[in-house]
Amino acid sequence: MKRLLFLVIGLGSVLPVLADDEITVYGVRLDQPMTEVGSSVTVITADEIQARGLDFVLDAVAIAPGVTINQNGSFGGVATVRIRGASSEQTLVVIDGVVVNDPTAPGGGFDFARLDPNNIERIEVLRGPQSTLWGTDAIGGVINIITKRPQAGSTSNVFAQAGSFGSLRGGVDFAGAGERLDYRLAVTMNSTDGISKADEANGNTESDAYDSTTVSARIGSRIGENGSIQLATLWTDADSEYDSFVFGAEGNVGDGDELSKAKESSTNLTLSLPVLDGKLENTFLIGYSDTERRSFTDGVPGFTSKGDRWTYRYQGTLQINPDNRLAVGVERETNESNDDSASIDGVFALYEFHPVDTLTLSAGLRRDDHSDFGGETTARFAAAYNPSAQWTLSASWGEGFKAPTLFQTTFFCCGASNPNPELRPETSDAYDLGFVYRTVDERGEFGLTWFDQDTVDLITFDFGIGGYENIARAKSTGVEVHARWQFADWLDASLNFSNIDARDADGARLIRVPENSGDLAFSINPEGRLSAVLSVRYNDEEQDVDGTVDAWTRVDLAGEFRLSPGIELYARIENLFDAQYQQVLGYGTPGLSGYVGARLAF
Repeated sequence: MKRLLFLVIGLGSVLPVLADDEITVYGVRLDQPMTEVGSSVTVITADEIQARGLDFVLDAVAIAPGVTINQNGSFGGVATVRIRGASSEQTLVVIDGVVVNDPTAPGGGFDFARLDPNNIERIEVLRGPQSTLWGTDAIGGVINIITKRPQAGSTSNVFAQAGSFGSLRGGVDFAGAGERLDYRLAVTMNSTDGISKADEANGNTESDAYDSTTVSARIGSRIGENGSIQLATLWTDADSEYDSFVFGAEGNVGDGDELSKAKESSTNLTLSLPVLDGKLENTFLIGYSDTERRSFTDGVPGFTSKGDRWTYRYQGTLQINPDNRLAVGVERETNESNDDSASIDGVFALYEFHPVDTLTLSAGLRRDDHSDFGGETTARFAAAYNPSAQWTLSASWGEGFKAPTLFQTTFFCCGASNPNPELRPETSDAYDLGFVYRTVDERGEFGLTWFDQDTVDLITFDFGIGGYENIARAKSTGVEVHARWQFADWLDASLNFSNIDARDADGARLIRVPENSGDLAFSINPEGRLSAVLSVRYNDEEQDVDGTVDAWTRVDLAGEFRLSPGIELYARIENLFDAQYQQVLGYGTPGLSGYVGARLAF
């Protein structure tokens, strides 16, 4: 009944901000307007993140339909993102064109625990296989993150906040852009005493602290009339306390003196050189990302890992005529983890065709050659039809693959004499169908997408052979709903809802994938200085490794008050009704808590 009530309330408020036709999606590599993409995409902007008062990108990504987040305890606990039931290791994360998935992790996934939103301009969540666009790992989808760019003139911003659990967060940024040169430098710090990673309800009383520093820097220059060169970097240094393995406890976790130190960075040098009066855009990118992690138990050093990734990419996009556009590209990626390395070379072509003004067809083909596993070819197709300003009909089909990670190809134990030499890439294919309806008065929007995805040759550790094998298969189908409605000039609401049926080859539900989940938000912005967002997040029960995580509902309230054009006060109440819940079995979450802060722009 609770699930049905949540959906009815959301659909009854069918909610939009109606500027989707003005939003450009960059993660599809052809920079298409939202109404022409054809694939399932959600765009989350910096304004929306700020309005909700979010301190971590993880909570922003959770807004999108089809997305499931799980965190092993708040404030720095390992945080994973699944798209449409695919594993978190099958979610590719890109920051300013650079893949940042961790090459040292067993599955090669990305840990969202430390990513701060203060430097993020927008987040694009592309659902479904996207390997034709981005190569390996993009089986479930892609999260494309774009950092903030300098605006014309000079700006400076400072913010500071304090709140529950001894939390302090603050930052400063300086930016400027002239006719030839632009720059931006930002520093953000976050510190909290935290809560116990292991659930306090199970008798765990020791708080686990979290501290992080994030630096974002960018400098760019124009070349000629329309060319440019940009150098950008994002660097994070974080310490996170966590709890110990305790056999027999719920989730096998309990109080302990464990510490993780992590350093992560991504850097890119991008050269853009349009020619032929701007009809041919040439983009060259050199990207670098690295991850270094160290663990300590009772102050004694333990596990250490270090890995990096280099990316070299060229893409040329030719506007043949108003109805035809072609992009071709080549890429080389090298990965290194401790003493192991691998490389992959890719070549791709994307084509966009407008047979009539109301129809956009997109197709792509890609070939990747891995240094250890040979070649893999993937394809995609998408169509978007706009018969009127009120309707968009869309369909897409795509393939994905994920090459075995360096860890999976080198690790063995339990009597095995060597790693499994027969490992092969995981592969998937999926399609979706959807529509979006916008009201004539531009006050409302409703969208629905149905999807079906099959993944085969999933890599799983097998104790019987002491290594990894391709022994699993998964299938997920479901429905995603997004809606917006503007009740009045000062009040609108938004809904994102997902129903996902994700199962393995035996018909059992996949772990940590709720059948139903959703986010409902009401935004209040009367004429004047005050604005507020009331959000309700629902997560159905989930199967975990050793049990079941109960369904939960959390309510948050965030508000801003503008004292003057350059000064804002803001506050956030999290878990307004003090719900007791878990995201991962045995790990706790914050109860009722609050934060207040101020922003100064000059």
